[in-house]
Amino acid sequence: MRRNQEETNETIRKLIEVGRTHFTERGYADTALEDIVNEAEMTRGALYHHFGNKKGLFRVVFESVQKEIAERIETEAAASEDLWQQLLLGCRAFVASAVEPRNKRILLLDGPAVLGWEMWRMTDEQNSMRLLHEQLQFMQRQGCFKPVTIEAMTHFISGALNESALWIAHHPEQRHALDDTMKVISLFMEGFKR
Repeated sequence: MRRNQEETNETIRKLIEVGRTHFTERGYADTALEDIVNEAEMTRGALYHHFGNKKGLFRVVFESVQKEIAERIETEAAASEDLWQQLLLGCRAFVASAVEPRNKRILLLDGPAVLGWEMWRMTDEQNSMRLLHEQLQFMQRQGCFKPVTIEAMTHFISGALNESALWIAHHPEQRHALDDTMKVISLFMEGFKR
């Protein structure tokens, strides 16, 4: 029984890995399931069994990208003991991760179009936005902010980061655009300091 579960997990992992490569390089519309199953050395039946269809596979790939980005945010924010620096490092990690070639098309371009805005937002709320909200709540308890509602602040900052990521993704000098974005976010945050 355990061997069957390990084989199932390996099948799922392989299909996700190959699917991510194809969705990244070709985009959702130009990715053929036949190519994915051939490269993964699986059958169409295996893909349909585990994911239902191409959109189901894309959704799982999209969720894995969101989780990876959330893990990166946590890791990079933890590089500092200073709460304000943690917040800024986390914001930078989100935007920098979102525009990386292996994430950009899946997260910013195809994700909202294929899954719909509501699904995109829900997944964001469970990952990056959740971390932002937790950091802001903790900072508020430590007395870091002027009186503001953390819900409004979370959505405002998250929206700004998402829009910035879209802008940076299409900017010819992404590094420069990321630095400019972080300057603006830093200045914005200064206004909330107690």
